[in-house]
Amino acid sequence: MKIVRRPAAMRALVRDARRRGKSVGFVPTMGSLHEGHLSLVRRARREHDRVVVSVFVNPLQFGPREDYRRYPRDTRRDAALCRAAGCDWLYLPTTRAVYPEGFETSVASGPLALRWEGAVRPGHFTGVLTVVLKLLNMVEPDTLYLGQKDAQQAAVVGAMMRDLDLAARLVVAPIVRERDGLALSSRNAYLSPEERARAAGIPRAFAAAAAMARDGARDARRVEREVKRLLRLETKPDAIDYVALVDPRTLQPVARLNRRALLLAAVRVGRTRLLDNRFLTPSRGKR
Repeated sequence: MKIVRRPAAMRALVRDARRRGKSVGFVPTMGSLHEGHLSLVRRARREHDRVVVSVFVNPLQFGPREDYRRYPRDTRRDAALCRAAGCDWLYLPTTRAVYPEGFETSVASGPLALRWEGAVRPGHFTGVLTVVLKLLNMVEPDTLYLGQKDAQQAAVVGAMMRDLDLAARLVVAPIVRERDGLALSSRNAYLSPEERARAAGIPRAFAAAAAMARDGARDARRVEREVKRLLRLETKPDAIDYVALVDPRTLQPVARLNRRALLLAAVRVGRTRLLDNRFLTPSRGKR
């Protein structure tokens, strides 16, 4: 595995591979890698001749009171994991390389970004889209791999790629979970043992919502209320930013669970903010 730090060097390696008929898969990360990231790397390895993983903690997507400086960083460990997962090129650009002096252009997000994360974290998706576009231009991959855990982010990035006619294909891979169902996240490392036990209530509340859908529940607000009740009972959250049952394509709230919908939640446990989502599929013939 080769470590690359300069955008020009990264682009040259990929272009040389493409000239030789090789396909390239790309997994962008902010480091502190876990099995969720590595599952993306291994999938890219199966589907492409060359695999690029980037590690860049993007300051543009953190708000003024968020955890940019606290965000976990361990480049040596990340490099070892990438090597074992089959990465060819580990891209480690500096902040100055991504945002050089005089940088002033950003990518505005559209309607998909207005609710949920976009409402709770103003400016977040502008930072995400700007860095993803820059990384895609630096790496020039055939395929971009993202995880379903950040469902709204994946949808917003996909819309940008379509709207701006980007050549890369987007693959959104399923959430990887811990044994008790908690979605893997770099921020799980922030949780104390007591907080980690409380966090396990999130997937249990989601499982209860899935059971409601299978049993014929159709009122979306009723499902959301039950999820919030279970979260308060089992997770004892410091805050619930939102629980929403939405259309998977538009991310707009649905009133009735008449077709597959996406349950979204953002929950604060201690100082840690946890995201999760799950598709709910109603049973046929029940109303």
